[in-house]
Amino acid sequence: MAARHRKMDRPDETVKFPSCDAYFDTIQSKKKLPLSLQESLTAAFAQIPVSSFPDVPNGRVIEIPGDTSVLDAVRILSEHNIRAAPVLNPECGAPADCKGRYLGIIDYSAIILWVLENAEIAAVALSAGSATAAGVGMGAVGAVGVAALGATGPAAVAGLTAAAVGAAVAGGLTAEKGVAKDGLTAADQLGEDFYKVLLQQEPFKSTTVRSIIESYRWSPFVPITLDTSMLTVLLLLSKYRLRNVPVIEPDKPIIKNFITQTGVVKGLQQCKGRDWFDYISALPLSDLGLPFMSLDEVITVNSGDLILEAFKCMKDNKIGGVPVVEGPNRKLVGSVSIRDIRFLLLRPDLFSNFRQLTVMEFMKTIGSTVPDSGNGLVKPPLTCSPDASLGSVIDSIASRITHRIYVVDGDFEVVGVVTLRDVISCFIYEPPGYCDNYLASAMDKLEEKGAGSVDTS
Repeated sequence: MAARHRKMDRPDETVKFPSCDAYFDTIQSKKKLPLSLQESLTAAFAQIPVSSFPDVPNGRVIEIPGDTSVLDAVRILSEHNIRAAPVLNPECGAPADCKGRYLGIIDYSAIILWVLENAEIAAVALSAGSATAAGVGMGAVGAVGVAALGATGPAAVAGLTAAAVGAAVAGGLTAEKGVAKDGLTAADQLGEDFYKVLLQQEPFKSTTVRSIIESYRWSPFVPITLDTSMLTVLLLLSKYRLRNVPVIEPDKPIIKNFITQTGVVKGLQQCKGRDWFDYISALPLSDLGLPFMSLDEVITVNSGDLILEAFKCMKDNKIGGVPVVEGPNRKLVGSVSIRDIRFLLLRPDLFSNFRQLTVMEFMKTIGSTVPDSGNGLVKPPLTCSPDASLGSVIDSIASRITHRIYVVDGDFEVVGVVTLRDVISCFIYEPPGYCDNYLASAMDKLEEKGAGSVDTS
């Protein structure tokens, strides 16, 4: 089983920005920076407009229509080497505002939630034979399952396809003989049939990005305008845990730019030679309150765990990646990110042994197919020592376009992790009440759309 991961309940239907003060306040209290420098930097970022931030590559934000299938959306994200994209409302016509034009943002976090839930649905559907399906009464179906079937009153499930029965079961079916109730266990028995159901049969095959956006809004759509300050952007991407911020033109419902944590850290890297950056980047991680998590809080998975369990661990803990370890001392042997789900979806032919696929086998398979992965070898994850400088961490992360670097000791035991969010937090602090009005307005907009919780990594 995945090690040291905390079980989390499914997010509420209503929007909520997580409580961010504990993390950010701790980082701020541990930073050994002169107060005058912090105040000067914060004031400077507050004066820089978002319009000064470099445009996305090729100057065009990749957008995905809401009626695009999930698999096609994954292909688009993969082909453009991006982790998220705005989703266009296919029925919007010519809306007067951004809210009408866009449904939200699709990212790998939402996709992995869909995959995991539908892995369970597919598993139950396949494990429930037609005789079993015919014998399952509506009394055994929970409220969510009833809604999934479109039923409004007592009715028999007999005659429904196995996939439809699976949807009902996953929605709240009380355990019945012959019907698997644990998606991971059931999926372990499926092999190639998993893909035949999940990728080739209805209702899964025609699932659209729009339906995922409406069900798993874990990447809130919180647009800003070109005249917004960069301080607001940096706070949203650090303290307030957003991974991306869409930028719209004033009075136009068009996304002009798409600022990500990766883009900001790359921008910071370009500040080499400036006194303030050189001073901060020369400091060791410990002088900046990093790594933030203690040794016991680092979430890991073992190399022998099933890959589906690793993705479930990321989903449960709302994180974008996990270190893969071996042995009692948690020696680091690899890393799996939420983005790697694309390999399962786009190359199912590589994973015919899905029912027995471990994390290590998954990483080796990727290594045999990705050009820069080392011909069948597991690509070493980014690491640094506890006394590494912030500048060296920024250089490493920017060179590999990754969201995290693992802090290891001399025995390669994982003792911490530094994320893009952590790096950004080192350069700013929030003046009292600075984002209160902005976030209150953003939360009102999200509540109107019924958004879920924010990804916390």
